Amino acid sequence: MKTLCVNLGKASYPIHIGPDLLRQPQWILPHLAQPSCFIVTNTTVGPLYLPTLQDTLAQAGVRTQALTLPDGEAHKTRSALNQIHDALLTHRCERQTTLIALGGGVIGDVAGFAAATYLRGVPLIQIPTTLLSQVDSSVGGKTGINHPLGKNLLGAFYQPSLVLADTSTLNTLPQREFCSGVAEIIKYGLIRDLPFLHWLHQHLDALMARHPETLAEAIERSCSNKAEVVAEDEFETRGTRALLNLGHTFGHAIETGSGYGVWLHGEAVAAGMLLAADLSQRLGWISEGELTLITTLLQRAGLPLRAPNLGPERYLELMASDKKVAAGAIRYVLLDGLGQAKLTAHVDAGLVRQILTPGNGRFIALDGNVHPDTKTPPQG
Repeated sequence: MKTLCVNLGKASYPIHIGPDLLRQPQWILPHLAQPSCFIVTNTTVGPLYLPTLQDTLAQAGVRTQALTLPDGEAHKTRSALNQIHDALLTHRCERQTTLIALGGGVIGDVAGFAAATYLRGVPLIQIPTTLLSQVDSSVGGKTGINHPLGKNLLGAFYQPSLVLADTSTLNTLPQREFCSGVAEIIKYGLIRDLPFLHWLHQHLDALMARHPETLAEAIERSCSNKAEVVAEDEFETRGTRALLNLGHTFGHAIETGSGYGVWLHGEAVAAGMLLAADLSQRLGWISEGELTLITTLLQRAGLPLRAPNLGPERYLELMASDKKVAAGAIRYVLLDGLGQAKLTAHVDAGLVRQILTPGNGRFIALDGNVHPDTKTPPQG
């Protein structure tokens, strides 16, 4: 097992990474204020791992209650949040009752938001079960739900007391979900960790084959990068944390414009990173060769290489609701060379329209709302 720490003073917490952690109560017990907890999971993860977690805690003398929500991004809504609140109230959960989020990014976000708002805040433990949630969304305290006008527009910064990343849960992860998580891993190399990017280039085939040591290394290095950024800029007020959103301004527009759940988050981020890289290359910030390297890496990871053709104006409309918008201007996370990113609002709107227009943009589908399973390399 590997242990990292998110250093936030009194709000610091550990990230434990390793196999079969759901069967090891000693990592959870120190973070329970009382011998009871409430578990939120979904219809996919619950049948696989909820009984194991409940049995583990019961053997340690911990009482559990659980709520199982429908699976999928389409259910990251006010309704799901209300269901959690209703269940917590029905079971008379107290301020010292720990809420455990057992699932992927959707469960982590909505259960985390519920923990932040129930009785003005109850203890939270994140147990992520997808690669994407283990390397990204479970770490850092961003919680929230979607709104019809945009993704993650309602939420709160609320740190967990523990992140328990049981890598054994990845054994049952569908390949498409696994690829989605790899997009976020590649992101860390692109924005701030050039040695990690080189490592990924060399070890990607082993990572995609889910080689245990390679997978553990990728998760640890991703979490280490995320923890460093969060420690520096917890509430995204200094600009550093915003750099973690490479590809997300375009990606969130893809998710919202296509309908929540059509594109997995990592798939949309991958397509968004290519749009951001295209824009960076046209600005002269990365070379054509560096753009090709990024494209090749994402292709090897089985990720989409074309964003849906929503139309430039629809993209701009959706991106105008992005959380990084300031003084009415869309701010983009772009690459200033490999391994380095920067946040800027000084991008000509006409240039943005070019990369979002089929034929002009290299990474926009020529037809309509292309399915994210389309991985044909772009031409030109």
